[in-house]
Amino acid sequence: MASCPQDFPFGILDVVELLRLKIRRRQANSIYVDCPICGDKRGKMNVNYVKNVWRCNYCDEGGGMLALYAKVYGINTSEAYREICEALQTGSLAPAYEVKKPAPAEEMQEVSQSERAGIQEIHQTLSLLFGMLSLSETHREHLRVERGLTDSQIDELGYKSTPPPCLCRSYTERLLAQGCTVQGVPGFYLNDDGKWTVKFYKRTAGIIIPAHGIDGLIRGAQIRLDVPIRDKDDPPDKEGTKYLWLSSSNKNMGVTSGSPVHFVGNPFSRVVYVTEGCLKADVSHYLMNRSFAATAGANNVGQLGPLFALLAQNGTEMIVEAEDMDKFRNDKVTRGASKVYLMARQYGMECRPLTWNPNYKGVDDWQLALHRKNLSKKEDRYMNFKQQYLCGLCGFDHIEDCTEAWHKVPENGIGLVEFLGLTEQEYENWLKDGSGETLLRLLEAQRRHQHFRIYQLEFTDNMEPKPFAFLGIEALHKAGYQQPPAAQYRLVCDSELVCPTAQTDEDVLSRILSCYNDTLPEGYSGRSVSPSDVVELYNEEKRSYFYRDLNSFVPVRFSPFLALPMLENTAKVAQNREH
Repeated sequence: MASCPQDFPFGILDVVELLRLKIRRRQANSIYVDCPICGDKRGKMNVNYVKNVWRCNYCDEGGGMLALYAKVYGINTSEAYREICEALQTGSLAPAYEVKKPAPAEEMQEVSQSERAGIQEIHQTLSLLFGMLSLSETHREHLRVERGLTDSQIDELGYKSTPPPCLCRSYTERLLAQGCTVQGVPGFYLNDDGKWTVKFYKRTAGIIIPAHGIDGLIRGAQIRLDVPIRDKDDPPDKEGTKYLWLSSSNKNMGVTSGSPVHFVGNPFSRVVYVTEGCLKADVSHYLMNRSFAATAGANNVGQLGPLFALLAQNGTEMIVEAEDMDKFRNDKVTRGASKVYLMARQYGMECRPLTWNPNYKGVDDWQLALHRKNLSKKEDRYMNFKQQYLCGLCGFDHIEDCTEAWHKVPENGIGLVEFLGLTEQEYENWLKDGSGETLLRLLEAQRRHQHFRIYQLEFTDNMEPKPFAFLGIEALHKAGYQQPPAAQYRLVCDSELVCPTAQTDEDVLSRILSCYNDTLPEGYSGRSVSPSDVVELYNEEKRSYFYRDLNSFVPVRFSPFLALPMLENTAKVAQNREH
């Protein structure tokens, strides 16, 4: 509901509705609409419905809600107030108005373009060019630490750092001297002096990632930018452009990159995965030992057709769609993923989606996290008997096993009391009572059974993207929700865990997150707990609901009776099972 100033019987959202302004994006306290003043159709006008003010980021016009109506119709604010009140009282829309057309952009001088060189020529020229370049230690460290590649893998992939712009002419002359073709090769063009050069700028410095065809020949290259490029009119929360193709389409006698499909792996593989981005495909290939095809973007799948035709001819039977988690909240990515299915079936191949932990955006992020988790996995042996028992990880009889293990360990100065994790009083009671019942009662008084439920967003085959899916609480508010919309959720788990009585809700939630992540309990049919999930902690006295934010749990209001019920064939999770 619109916020209304004390002296006005309406708010700015009422004015937006009267003017029939198209809403492009929603945020926590504002919306972005098309501007009726300058006529821009990209949703550049911000309308803050808490403060009842507006401003267009394109034409820089702005003001209060009366000024918005007045500027559209060329009247004063008093007349605007009267007309708004009359329209609201009669339930009619405001009169039709003429929107100014955006000022035409300056006519660009036509730039002559070269015909694209042949595949062999492009491969030869770019191979020799990249052979002249090196990879900086900063870039190599990023690929090792952030991407999980080894030095030998980095060298095998042929990654390089972009050269200084001052050396572009020199490299091009060396290529020409070796008999290479540069005309029609993406990235090369004629400069103002009529000399051939290659397009590397300081602003687009970064890592060069060669794009190979299924035959292994280089078709082009992407550049992972050191500093993403942002448009001055972009919203503050929008990420800048991180990847660019090596292209010279806007230069004299240049040529477009063509956004080629990248392939890495075995061209005769029975199963091929499809994702977006050359670097993502390369990293996933080495981490999973699978064959990958990569498009320039999730919706840029047009060139998959020729590749799929060759794969089908080579014996590929299954295409696995592995687009980023954006497909659950971005309509363009969703449509692109759907096209992969249609194209695979067109060439007689099956297609299925790859499902992974939604805490990770891309398949490469997920695989790298699994790889590192396996390397640094901590086992339960680091917990003493008491810690394990209070957390429900063992039965009381396990104390005998621990005692026997203590007798077998080398002398290290740790007594049995400390080894078991007991207090002196607990240990004395255990020694006096041969049955152990006294100690059992003491320990039982120190632990409790915590009931919990997990709710997750429901997606169907004909799913509608949800703009806050797998994102934090801020994205939920920007989507126009003050609390999670329970009707879009399904109950996927109703279980309990044993925990020490002193454990807080935060500790319990952390244990649930750890238990229901990557390696999932038997009988659990949901996804790994991730942002946008809702966890309910309940007992006979109260219920509490928590929204999984990006890095924490946030208390929220939730209406569980509106959520979809647990599927009938979902077995109840084994109690007290943790990993």
